[in-house]
Amino acid sequence: MSQKVEITDFSAPELDIYARLTEAQLLNRDRPEEGLFIAESPKVILRALDAGYEPVSILMAHDDWERETEEILARCSKIPLYTAEFSVLTQLTGFQLTRGMLCAMRRKPLPAAEEICRGASRIAVLENIMNPTNVGAIFRSAAALGMDAVLLTPGCSNPLYRRAIRVSMGTVFQIPWTFLNDSDRSGDMKTDDKSPESGTERFRSAGLPGRLRSLGFRSAAMALSDQSLSIDDPRLASVERLAIVLGTEGDGLTAKTIEGCDYTVKIPMAHGVDSLNVAAASAVAFWQLSEKL
Repeated sequence: MSQKVEITDFSAPELDIYARLTEAQLLNRDRPEEGLFIAESPKVILRALDAGYEPVSILMAHDDWERETEEILARCSKIPLYTAEFSVLTQLTGFQLTRGMLCAMRRKPLPAAEEICRGASRIAVLENIMNPTNVGAIFRSAAALGMDAVLLTPGCSNPLYRRAIRVSMGTVFQIPWTFLNDSDRSGDMKTDDKSPESGTERFRSAGLPGRLRSLGFRSAAMALSDQSLSIDDPRLASVERLAIVLGTEGDGLTAKTIEGCDYTVKIPMAHGVDSLNVAAASAVAFWQLSEKL
């Protein structure tokens, strides 16, 4: 059994990591090897454990036991278990959504894009999507609807932010992902030291479509233009390795990215609606373009 520590005061320092540290402080850009994240709810915690993430401590309400809770505690027997009355823990924003359990876990160094794309036929690529709710929803759709990996540009919200993890229902731990940059995300991505250029410089010089091309993918920009193909165009289904590129909320993909992609693709709309939220559009695109469904 974990070392049980009773918490009676919301200001207790043991609660700092759960209640008072910001996402930026948890990410720890200055010392990324010490970066942390918070997993919420037993189901999400189990998915993180199954993916090999190291737990640091657990926080849960008194007597909030269930089968999944007992399994987690059995697997995390060497870390502190902080417990408190529900009235104390409800001062934590969103605690009611956690089903009574939180777990602080260590981040892992992210793999290179080449590693997670090796053998992949369909990948999702996110350009500057800043809302963690949208990032989490896209990950859930990507995992459920047949994407092999997710790549993110440096302007995207981190998939291990609490809201992104929660919205994804832990699927951020089930599908490979990385950032297409090896410096702006605090060393999250490995650098190929044998290359004359770092991954950052290759990304900047080639642009997003060029970087995807170097990984062996043709790219489909989800955007509206006079040249857009319908998402059910048979030419898309015949592409052996396809990257589905989704843009930021509001402005969508940059003009440079749209111009550089091999295809521009739109989802047909009715009732005069011009577009969907990026998370909803991702689900439609993944369903239509996946080879696995």
